Amino acid sequence: MIEYRNLRIAILGGGSVGAQVVSLLLEHGDELAARAGAGLELVGVAVRDVNARRDVDIPRHLITTDAESLILGADIVVELIGGIEPARSWILLALNSGADVVTANKAVMANHGPELFEAAEQVGAQLYYEAAVGGAIPIIRPLRDSLAGDRVKRILGIVNGTTNYILDRMDVHGDELQDALAEATRLGYAEADPTADIEGFDAAQKAAILASLAFHTAVPLDAVHREGITGVTREQVQAARRAGYVVKLLAICERFTDSTTGIEGVCARVHPALVPLDHPLAAVHGANNAVFVEAEAAGDLMFYGAGAGGVETASAVLGDLVSAARRHVAGGPGVAESNQSNLPVLPMASVMTRYQFTLSVVDEPGVLATIATLFADQGVSVEAVSQSVGSARSGSAPPNLTATLVIVTHQATESALASTVTALAASPVVSHIVSTLRVEGL
Repeated sequence: MIEYRNLRIAILGGGSVGAQVVSLLLEHGDELAARAGAGLELVGVAVRDVNARRDVDIPRHLITTDAESLILGADIVVELIGGIEPARSWILLALNSGADVVTANKAVMANHGPELFEAAEQVGAQLYYEAAVGGAIPIIRPLRDSLAGDRVKRILGIVNGTTNYILDRMDVHGDELQDALAEATRLGYAEADPTADIEGFDAAQKAAILASLAFHTAVPLDAVHREGITGVTREQVQAARRAGYVVKLLAICERFTDSTTGIEGVCARVHPALVPLDHPLAAVHGANNAVFVEAEAAGDLMFYGAGAGGVETASAVLGDLVSAARRHVAGGPGVAESNQSNLPVLPMASVMTRYQFTLSVVDEPGVLATIATLFADQGVSVEAVSQSVGSARSGSAPPNLTATLVIVTHQATESALASTVTALAASPVVSHIVSTLRVEGL
């Protein structure tokens, strides 16, 4: 058997993931080489600051600040610096030089995926990005390869560990959101600036990637509807538990036909939602991630595990690295991404979903009939109503009691449900709208 030459590996970034990849590659290099069919020679690690403290020591002779020279001398480039620039430019430089690229960069893939795939295809290189969504969870390759012959209908994903940890604390321990966030920060689950997590930006990037893969259609990031968890209260979470739900921040990618236009298309959205307690996603606790896939032939599939962490994400990176090495040994051009369906991206208003409304209303005869008429006028059908008497409203003599109504709707378009919210807010029998949450996973 003829031995293949050593493959030169360049790593960009020496942070928590990069340092772990270096450590595992040096420790298990012989075993990985045996799996790949070629030696894996780490030729350097490009960093911004050679003296920065790192979770894992990187041999000094491997560290450099000259990323471009390192890229141009490599067969496989592993990009782990994150962000858009210079990551995008360095990935393009690597691909245009003929090197394969492994990346864990969700931001660059969500914003510039089509551009990078085209550059790879032009030169016969390959772009691998398993670690960009779900950390250690294998989800990119199953969607791209294993389910390529199936028709994915829907994806429900818990793809941000920070927000799942916060909502889980609120559910299990009764924390307020800010207290749960403080604990997440203390444990290292949340950054000093948690905006990307709690406002849904991180999950939206991953939703764009998943939707593009699942539906073989380029779904731009700016087409992903995004809502964060900052408006979720402890009272909402506790009420959800009493009603048989948990609150999760979901990334939802769907293929459906617009009920108004008859056009088949796709939509991606991120928002808090009520998930029934008997749904598998309801049992995802702590900072874990899970992706639930509904496919036409394969049925329901779930991928679960650690969604972040240096060593966990390094596992996915090294899996891609071995795949890239095997491709070099086998020869031939890289396999282009399958994005030829070109389905239209439908607006959020076209989505069919359910709402749970919690309303504080005037406790007097005829209120239920008024509310029911208001829903009917918007074309929204009510599935269930529960009522409890509240306390007296101040500012009137004699005081008027208020009642709390919890109303769950049947499926309706997002536009009809949004109109219902507007009509409720304007109704004189509604004191205020306590909360509106979508119900998913039924």
